[in-house]
Amino acid sequence: MQDISSLVQTGNRKALARMISWVENDVPGYEKILEEFNFENTPLIGITGPPGAGKSTLINALAGFWLAQQKKVAIIAVDPSSPFNQGALMGDRLRMSEHFLNPNLFIRSMASRGSLGGLAPKIFEVCDVLRAAKFDYVIIETVGVGQSEVEIAALADTTALVLVPEAGDDIQTIKSGVMEIADVFVLNKSDREGAAIFEKNLLSLAHQYAQENWETPVIKTVASQHIGVEELAQAILKHAALPIKGGKKVHLLAQKALLLIKAMRTRDILIPLLEKELEKELNNPGFNLYRFIRTYQSSNQN
Repeated sequence: MQDISSLVQTGNRKALARMISWVENDVPGYEKILEEFNFENTPLIGITGPPGAGKSTLINALAGFWLAQQKKVAIIAVDPSSPFNQGALMGDRLRMSEHFLNPNLFIRSMASRGSLGGLAPKIFEVCDVLRAAKFDYVIIETVGVGQSEVEIAALADTTALVLVPEAGDDIQTIKSGVMEIADVFVLNKSDREGAAIFEKNLLSLAHQYAQENWETPVIKTVASQHIGVEELAQAILKHAALPIKGGKKVHLLAQKALLLIKAMRTRDILIPLLEKELEKELNNPGFNLYRFIRTYQSSNQN
């Protein structure tokens, strides 16, 4: 394990893939390796939005733009997984196949495994592994579950919310929790009817939530035709270059630390074993889930 740390930091792809697998599978000792890494200031770019917004096509175009500049790009595509068998349709590799053979591109699919925040459980650690591997940009695509993707704000340096004209001209159709996490609005498929009205409403919303040093821009794109991609890249880099005030940075780091602490404290709680215990108790008269949880926690602490 000692050698893999230096190999990852030199950009060795086999070592990188192996390290990510160790993180995902909780191989004993992987935390020690993370502690040894020297992390680069690689921009972490979150791409989120509802299903059908064209996130994968947009990421493919954005990656292509940076690859043409000889930049190293890593993409983490978080796929939805079944809450019953934890399987996932890892389709993003197929949707992003245009740049498959480019040596400066690294794509990794991860299953959400039932996570409600639109991210995979090990996404924070995997992003840090990629940062240690000295990529110029790391792009994270969330599963597109809609309103519960706010976790991406605790992870990404810049979050782009991808929407389409079909979302309607009433901005209230999209919950504010998701809208407020956006550092960049992307109006994709902007050649469709209703784009002008929706753009106007997005600009109004951006002005409403404007901060002292940043008002969320609205970038119109047609990702399938690579229209607006350069403007999007410029907006992302402009936001990433902003000096982050201590309060916001500390708050986001605290959110990240809290999620990691929760994951570490519950790593020994396995769903199959929990299901077996519940099955035993479920038919008992007066079953109470809260009493079950307290008893289960006590038995696991002993």
